[in-house]
Amino acid sequence: MSKAREKTLRPQYYNMTYSSSYGGESKPLPTWKTYLYTLQLQAPKPKKIVCQREIPGKPTFYGKEFHGNITREEADRLLASEGDGGYLVRKSERAADAYTLAIRFDNQTKNYKLYFDGQHYVGDKRFDTVHDLVADGLIHFYVELKASDYIASLSNESNYAESPYLAYTDKRKRLHRSRKSAHSKRLDFGDQSQEGSSGSANGSVPQQYLDDELDSIDDVEKYEKAHNFKTQNFIGLHWCDFCANFMWGLIAQGVKCLDCGFEAHKKCSEKVPNDCLPDIKFVKNLFGADLTTVVKARNTPIPVVVEKCIKEIESRGLETEGLYRIAGLHDEVESIRMAFDKDGENTVINEAKYDDINSITSVLKLYFRLLPIPLITFEAYRIILDTMKQDEPRSRNQIIKLKEGLSKLPPAHYQTLRFLLAHLNRVTEKKSSNMMGSDNLAIVFAPTLMRCPEPDPMVSLMNAQFEQKALETLLVKFRDLFSRMSTTQNFEASSKRPSFDALRITDQPPHFDKV
Repeated sequence: MSKAREKTLRPQYYNMTYSSSYGGESKPLPTWKTYLYTLQLQAPKPKKIVCQREIPGKPTFYGKEFHGNITREEADRLLASEGDGGYLVRKSERAADAYTLAIRFDNQTKNYKLYFDGQHYVGDKRFDTVHDLVADGLIHFYVELKASDYIASLSNESNYAESPYLAYTDKRKRLHRSRKSAHSKRLDFGDQSQEGSSGSANGSVPQQYLDDELDSIDDVEKYEKAHNFKTQNFIGLHWCDFCANFMWGLIAQGVKCLDCGFEAHKKCSEKVPNDCLPDIKFVKNLFGADLTTVVKARNTPIPVVVEKCIKEIESRGLETEGLYRIAGLHDEVESIRMAFDKDGENTVINEAKYDDINSITSVLKLYFRLLPIPLITFEAYRIILDTMKQDEPRSRNQIIKLKEGLSKLPPAHYQTLRFLLAHLNRVTEKKSSNMMGSDNLAIVFAPTLMRCPEPDPMVSLMNAQFEQKALETLLVKFRDLFSRMSTTQNFEASSKRPSFDALRITDQPPHFDKV
């Protein structure tokens, strides 16, 4: 059943109930309100006032509704005889090569300057025909005439806690959780033998999981994310997911979130909190997509690209000379990127398929470069860069300020950065073989993870050295900066510092408290 048809039928579902995830009590589903839909049906229909004579030089984009050079009074008499809904187009009396659309409504003639650029318009909306433009206008005239007070109160009087969106989202969350297997609450690296990974030189690599400090899957659902609203031309009948009222008009009736499908009146959308729950059917690509959107859509604390690439690198590439410094083959990198966008977590990047580990490292760097908001966000960037410019390197004060900058990262960015830096520290442990110490990795990753918000290229160039110093400090002081125990009072307490093994592969799966 189409979405338009489904929403048309929804008003008769008002007696249905659903079990809330907060206590399990049954609650009625919201009732879809039909008052505005009824008004749209009652709106006058457009009636073309046909010109009975040939007009020399008539524009090719107008039809019989074009009356040429007639006065406003003549147009008013023609429209008055037809009644509400009548319309015609005439040449403007005030400007050459300009045209006026005259519409009859509520026993008055309304005149609008009419434009054409391949489509007809008088405001922001574009229409293929003048007839459709008039039909949409008459609907808006009528609905606003009959229900102006009702429309003004739509978003103010609506209770978001009882909105259709929240009701159906709550139901979707519960269904999503019920379908999740137990291993989805961790980064499950699976059975190495299934992908044919070669393992390390001294034996097979054990499985790798995040430790207890990573947020559980329930926390991922609670990450704050703003809706990505865009004006939408809805086909068929649609109701607002905020106020449950009909979205009237023929085109641009409201807005739709491109990440979760939330549909609303434009005014109602301004009242919606930042609680977007992205749906994988809307978020199709991994590369170039917002990080928080990706992890919420796929219900995993770390993007699948980062998880799988790091797993593969650690299984067979930590001792490769020039790791991350040497670029992979362009065709292989593009092949892996397209595979991730198509297959997601089912993407195979094992040695049997891609034997050059540099292609895997290049894909990981490409993922971070293509993020629309860099991993180290602009807000955190400013604090971190100011700290690197002002404070003594790796001093107590600098560490405290760096932690302040990191605290500005959204949860998905923080967890991903933490996971990546733990991996890069394991790379440095093999620097005698791979020749990649923290200084070399900082040179490679600084421009990948950070982006200067200033448009001036000279500012970016001057900041480059501080970006590299910042990333090197994040690597060297990883335990101080990312440990829960490292507060402003005891960040130097070595007994409280976690080992990198806390983020290593272990033979046993991690423990998660039941929720």
